[in-house]
Order: sequence, then C-alpha cells, then structure tokens
Amino acid sequence: MICASVRATRPLALACALLWPAIALAEPTAAQRTVLDGYVAAARTGEPGFAATAERGRAFFFAQHGGGKPDTPACTACHTADLKGPGRAKAGKPIEPMAASVAPGRYTDPAEVEKWFGRNCKDVLGRACSAQEKADSLAFLLSQ
Repeated sequence: MICASVRATRPLALACALLWPAIALAEPTAAQRTVLDGYVAAARTGEPGFAATAERGRAFFFAQHGGGKPDTPACTACHTADLKGPGRAKAGKPIEPMAASVAPGRYTDPAEVEKWFGRNCKDVLGRACSAQEKADSLAFLLSQ
C-alpha cells in the first residue's frame, strides 16, 4: 500500500490520506488490465521487451495526426482534451468520458475496445493503429 510507507510525518500522512481515493481510482481493474496486457503481448511480438507507457499514450492522444478524415485530425477532435468530461462525435452523438477513473466500466471488453480502436484509428490516422499505439493509448486512458 502506498500510504503505508508514508508514516514519517503528520503532514505527509494527512496528504496521503486525502489523495488516496484519487490514487486508487487510477489503478486499472482486473478486466482493464487483461485488455491492456493483450495489447502489450501483441506489441512484444514485434518488439520484445516492449512496455506500454502512459506518457507515449498521452502524446499520441493529443497529437495532430491528420492522416484520416479532415475533421478528425486528433483524438481530441471528438473526445476533447478533458478526458473526465463527455465528448461529442462529429455526427453529434455524445461520447462518455474517456478517463477510466470516471468511467470504470470502460476498457473491460477486448472486442469492444478493439472495435473502437479500429474505427477511431481509421478516422484519425487513416490507418489501423499499431499494437504499440493501442497499448500506450490504453495505458494513458487507464491512468486518467
């Protein structure tokens, strides 16, 4: 447990106690971890030792790609920069928040996650996302 190691001072213990709910929410569920592990395993077939990072996923999510549809040059075109808030598809359909901390049921069904990666990567990139891009993006979204 993270807070168990913070007993040295009263201010640190208090800060940890106040922050612990937010820290706990960022931890993926077993089902989410299984989906992420599947993408990491796929990425390792092409790159042994690959490890997904939220930092690369964040950069990918916020990058302007422009290889796909002109009105969706980045993931944020529909999902917005506020991952804890709703987005809106170009057709007007509402999109639930992307952050796993506010949408704990997201990213638990491998087929559903793959379906949306397939559709969204084509729209934004004009191609399929690589296993590495999927793993990094999912690591980022699960950290939010």
